[in-house]
Formats: sequence, structure tokens, C-alpha cells
Amino acid sequence: MIDPWGSSNVDYEKLVKQFGIKPFKDLISDLNDPHWLMRRGIIFGQRDYGRIIKAIREKKDFAVISGMMPSGKMHIGHKMIVDQIIWYESHGADIYIPIADMESYSARGVDFETSRELATSEYITNYIALGLDFKKSNVNVYLQSENLDVNDLAYLLSKKVTFNEMKAIYGFNGSTNMAHMQAPLIQVADILHSQLEEFGGPKPTVVPVGPDQDPHIRLTRDIADRFKTQLNFISPSSTYHRFITGLTGGKMSSSQPKTAIFLSDTPEEAEKKVKTAKTGGRESLKEQKEMGGDPGNCVIYEMLLYHLEESDEKLQEVLENCKNGTLMCGECKAHTAELMKKFFDDFSKKREKATTFAGKILDKNGY
Repeated sequence: MIDPWGSSNVDYEKLVKQFGIKPFKDLISDLNDPHWLMRRGIIFGQRDYGRIIKAIREKKDFAVISGMMPSGKMHIGHKMIVDQIIWYESHGADIYIPIADMESYSARGVDFETSRELATSEYITNYIALGLDFKKSNVNVYLQSENLDVNDLAYLLSKKVTFNEMKAIYGFNGSTNMAHMQAPLIQVADILHSQLEEFGGPKPTVVPVGPDQDPHIRLTRDIADRFKTQLNFISPSSTYHRFITGLTGGKMSSSQPKTAIFLSDTPEEAEKKVKTAKTGGRESLKEQKEMGGDPGNCVIYEMLLYHLEESDEKLQEVLENCKNGTLMCGECKAHTAELMKKFFDDFSKKREKATTFAGKILDKNGY
């Protein structure tokens, strides 16, 4: 069982075999300009992604749904989702960004006022600074607690879901509060409501997620099939990305500051954190030159892979030089820290400018 509110330590191969997720690499050649996260294998799995490729090729309507649960600060690992949303937006997708304040309340105990503040000061501010334009008519952001369409749909869909099913998927038991049980159904409605007639009717929909969120995807796909005759839903597609490793070698977590580079960090703080991050180096310089490094267990290499090195050729050069022992960890770390500071020098300025606009997004009057 995968716990979407618990640990992010996931056996990717086991997940693919056990739950029927298909390899993304089998479809990548069908895309004219795959995102670097796709090219580099960071996006590793998919369900029914052929529908999305067809919609992109034929310039047909499709949607991307990617929620945010405001329970803490955004770290650089969260940037992957925004990068994907922007790529889909550039290919004509309608963007839906539910702010999961109801889930945050039920699963994390965060009150609604705090959720709204976090959504504005952290998530929306960072999304704008990273390049998503909320002024465009095809970008829709909302609070779950304020969206009647989503809540009404969740109630309608709940008619064909049983407690035993929720227990099997999520491990709910007699001590689970009812709000927590309701939260997954709200999330199902978040994903499916873009296919209601008032939002343009049935259309291919993709949900980019980490593998820990697959229980929500499986539940949504099952419910979509049950309501296919009544509401003509198209079962949503999904993609799955690997988690970036934390600075100390475990998972990167907002609740563990020593593991994360936060998007609200100063350029100097971000640079310093990179310089303290775990590498895949050997115990001695001699061993490093003889055996090479281990980029597969190196946080520094992951920073280049996920975020900082745009050139696949340069990244391959780093990989090969690390493995053959000609690139030492100190040199690689210094270069990566410099790139991280450069990114944050630019990003922090954009973040400051985004603050004013972010405060108006959830205002009913908008911009």
C-alpha cells in the first residue's frame, strides 16, 4: 500500500510492476519536443499518455490538473511540477490548479486561513516567479473549499464509492476522521470537473504526480469509468516523476529544513546549502581517481540533472568524467553551487516582483 500523506520512499520498479504503470520512455519518440524531465528519465512512468500526445499533435482540447497542498514552504523539488505545467501550457493545455485546503485541513490540521496565506505567499508567488502566467484565460486556480462545482461533483461521485474500497486503497480504519475520508473524493472531483459540460465537456486530461500520489489516480480512473455513461468522462492520464534526493541523502522535505533548498532562500543560502550537500564521492582522492565517483548517489549531480544544466551534452560530459575519475567532487560541487546561486539571483528578483500579483489571484475580483 502507498500512503499519499506519508513517506516518499518509493520502490519505482515495484510500483511499475505491481500497479501497471507503463514506462514513459516507450512513448518519448512520439513527442516532437519532449521536456528535459522526460528526456532524462526523471518522468519515468505513465498511464494512457498516448491520449495526450494525440491531443497535442492534433491541436485538440486537453487539460492538465496539478494541485498544491498548502502545508509548508515550497522547496526546489516542487519546481518539477511547475516546469511541467508551463510545458503543457505552451502546448495549448487548459491549466487547473486546485489549492487543496480541504485536504490540508483534514490530513495536516492546517486551518483554512493559514492555507490561503500559504497558497498565496509560497505557492502562487513561486509559480509566477517560475514563469506561469495566471493572467491567461486558460489558467484556472481555486481553493477547494470555495469551489461549489468541485464539492457538488464530489458528493455526486461518492454515491459509487464504498468504505471498504477506501479502506483497501488508503488503509482507513475506525479511527480515521470523516474529513480525511472525504479528501480523496474532493481530489477526484478536482481532476474530473474540467470535463463537465460547463468547462468544455469531456477531454483528455493529464495529472503529473510523484508515485506516492498513484492511489488518487487509480481511484479517479475507477470512478471515471463508473460514471462514463452518465457524465461521459474520459479516464484521466497520468505521468510519474522521480523524487529529488534531499541534501543529506534522504528525501527532501519541507518539514526537515536541513534536507531542502527552499524557493524562498536567498541566493547565498542556496549556494551554501549546495556546498554542504552529500556527494557520490569515494573516501579518498586516490580512490576517486582510480574508481570514479558514483553519480547515481550524488545530490550534486541530481541538481544538475533536474534543474541546473540545460544541455544534455554537458550533463553527459559531467556524468562520464565523474565515472572515470577525472572530475573531482570539489570542482563539481563548486560549479553547481555557482549555477544555483545564479539561478536564485534571478529567481529571487522575480519572486519579489510576483508578490504583489500573487496577493490578487484568489481575490474574487482577480487582477
